[in-house]
Amino acid sequence: MIEVRDVYRHFGGRTGLFSADRVVRAVDGISFSLAKGGVLGIVGESGCGKSTLGRLILGLLPTTSGDIRVEGQSLADLDRRERARLIQPIFQDPYSSLNPRQRIRDIVGLPLAAQGAMPAAKQRAEVMDMLARVGLSAEMAERYPAQLSGGQRQRVAIARALVLRPRIVVCDEPTSALDVSVQAQILNLLADLRRELGLTYIFISHNLAVVEHVATEVAVMYLGRFVEQAASDDLFREPRHPYTRALLASVLTAEPGIAIPDVGLGDIYPDPANIPSGCRFHPRCPIAADRCRIESPIRPPKNGRIAECLFASDPVRIQS
Repeated sequence: MIEVRDVYRHFGGRTGLFSADRVVRAVDGISFSLAKGGVLGIVGESGCGKSTLGRLILGLLPTTSGDIRVEGQSLADLDRRERARLIQPIFQDPYSSLNPRQRIRDIVGLPLAAQGAMPAAKQRAEVMDMLARVGLSAEMAERYPAQLSGGQRQRVAIARALVLRPRIVVCDEPTSALDVSVQAQILNLLADLRRELGLTYIFISHNLAVVEHVATEVAVMYLGRFVEQAASDDLFREPRHPYTRALLASVLTAEPGIAIPDVGLGDIYPDPANIPSGCRFHPRCPIAADRCRIESPIRPPKNGRIAECLFASDPVRIQS
């Protein structure tokens, strides 16, 4: 369904009048493919490039180099309307992603209106059908966003994304602004819609529990690269990169007496404008050796898995 080939996105500029140029390597050589109906979960800490990658897939940003193809078509060769029919977004904050001055029926119908050439009666029927699919009544169509709860607003955002019947939906933290109970409802809704409409999801999230629940495949992103990628069950059962293990160890638990976990990553924060030589994770890695500062850990995928670590084949060392 979608193939991303060696995609880069770098940002440049000066931070001050007398400062040197800085190149921020937000996305630094990403490649993956995803079959129809799959869900790729992309996880990583803030600033690793997840949302930038999502915007590249949506066509909201041009790539510095590389190619993104959907059903064999390069996104660079498609105009905005064609891209919109193939890929749609669901954004993080339902309070800021909806126009507060428009009624719900107009918000959901906007993608259809932008495409043009659809009679008003058919457009309204499509809007009402999609609102019903996401669990909103016909009466809701006449309301404004301020008259809805957070969960209802996110259902509106989902309806707007799906009213064009796209092939791919980029979900950028679609539940992080919602209450936990509402998160579960939205995740179940997304899963039902994927089955009903044959959708393919790119699911960006900080929440590992959410990704484990929804994703068929998981990519762990660090400083612009996928440092580990595998089928969801395999990755959560046997992580092969120390950064993946640190993310899994960072999950908070409600069990009494369990303190905030120390994941052993230190106080060094990764800088995409100053990427280290060798393994880009080595300044924070608890198992780094001298060779990690020099030797690149990038290797061809093995048995369908990516693990950019020189010790990925040594499970004893990774778990130490």
